Amino acid sequence: MAFKQRSSVLWAGIALGIGLSVVAGGWHPAAAESTKTTIAAAGPESVADLAEGLLDAVVNISTSQNVKSDDRAPAPEVPEGSPFQDFFDEFFKGEGGEGSQQRTVNSLGSGFVIDPSGFVATNNHVIEGADDIEVNFADGSKLKARLVGTDPKTDLALLKVEPKTPLTAVPFGDSRKMRIGDWVMAIGNPFGLGGSVTVGIISARGRNINAGPYDNFIQTDAAINRGNSGGPLFNMHGEVIGINTVIISPTGGSIGIGFSVPTELAENIFTQLRDYGETRRGWLGVRIQPVTDDIAESLGMNRTQGALVAGIIKGGPVDDGSVRPGDVIVRFDGKEVREMRDLPRVVAESPVGKAVDVVLMRGGKEINVKVTLGRLEDDGKAAGAQAEETVENGAPDEQSDREEPADVAPATSGALGMAFGPLDAAARETFGISDTVQGVVITEVRPETPAAERGIVAGDVIVEIGQESVSSPEDVTSRLARLKSEDRRNALMMIADKTGALRFVTVRID
Repeated sequence: MAFKQRSSVLWAGIALGIGLSVVAGGWHPAAAESTKTTIAAAGPESVADLAEGLLDAVVNISTSQNVKSDDRAPAPEVPEGSPFQDFFDEFFKGEGGEGSQQRTVNSLGSGFVIDPSGFVATNNHVIEGADDIEVNFADGSKLKARLVGTDPKTDLALLKVEPKTPLTAVPFGDSRKMRIGDWVMAIGNPFGLGGSVTVGIISARGRNINAGPYDNFIQTDAAINRGNSGGPLFNMHGEVIGINTVIISPTGGSIGIGFSVPTELAENIFTQLRDYGETRRGWLGVRIQPVTDDIAESLGMNRTQGALVAGIIKGGPVDDGSVRPGDVIVRFDGKEVREMRDLPRVVAESPVGKAVDVVLMRGGKEINVKVTLGRLEDDGKAAGAQAEETVENGAPDEQSDREEPADVAPATSGALGMAFGPLDAAARETFGISDTVQGVVITEVRPETPAAERGIVAGDVIVEIGQESVSSPEDVTSRLARLKSEDRRNALMMIADKTGALRFVTVRID
């Protein structure tokens, strides 16, 4: 199985790593305030007893995939009567004729038993595309495995074997209780060396490495290598608090930077895969973008936080006016939304059909609303996953330097480097603006001005300024003047393109 690599980021693909990165008791503080402090600083004296009770639950996973070659190169000619004729015919032509021979690709990974009846957890990339999956146990026994379900967005997969007697299983722990600096232990199958144990600490939490829409990795320096993917990361109570998934390495070996999917995310996914064979994620039905310092200032927020609602999906759970474009979601179901990427994850973790409390910032005030979640379809047809439909603050994909058309109504003397005009029939025809778009058309954007810096172009339509709708050029100039009199440094504008797609842009007014 091919390994995925991007900028030295490797899926621990055949992957959970080993090679001791921390030697227990390898250093001692010169002075300690108490015996307890000394023991904590020195680390666990030994993890032998802990490892002994867990090794039987950690498995090696071997997969095979039949690959049909599309190589159309002609087979080399051999002398007539050569004793190697049969070998060349079989290798280059195979049963399907020239250029269509079959070959088998094998790969190795790790996993662990989460239920004595035979459910085994691992990574999706360990078994992706496999035709045969075999689970190898610590006692040397082997069982064929059936794929129950996968979740590519978090790179998790669940397998099922049929044992004659109950298997040794390991429990999930609460990864939310783990702190930076806590000791952890990894067990897995690095480079095909099964049953390997490494120890380290949690280096960081909540890491976003752009591996998927719900990144929330635990970072650890416990050695993780190729072949350890899908293996467990344990706390010192023998509970699984992470699934080892990916490493950063320029060489393919451990350099002490490994990442695990936390159980706060993984446990619910494995439960859904076991119960339904698929994931059933909550869906809010909004398009979001980051809250920048400029946006926070323009909305009168005390600090930069939350996810800015850039649009509402038609027919979605909040298409009833409970949530509006321009709202900033700061808490969801009791969980703080510190930044934009937090919202898709906490929404996805919530059950479909659950009524949740949402805290919004609207018009400088905190508002509480209750919404009932829909279901996010895996194909994105449920109006799209929030993380996949994020609207970034900034320039659109295509810029335009069109001159002001002669047949558009005279533009109002502009501000911020823009000129405005009424959105009448002539403007709609000239710029190709949809009939569903309402607001004030931008007829000119002068270069090297605040508006140009933000990617605003002629033909864009201003829908709102400072969360207040505008319908005429006079509304725009008066609203900007009022913001300036309030000592606002930025104006938050809701901008629609000609099709009606919305985005929020801040433009300097000082």
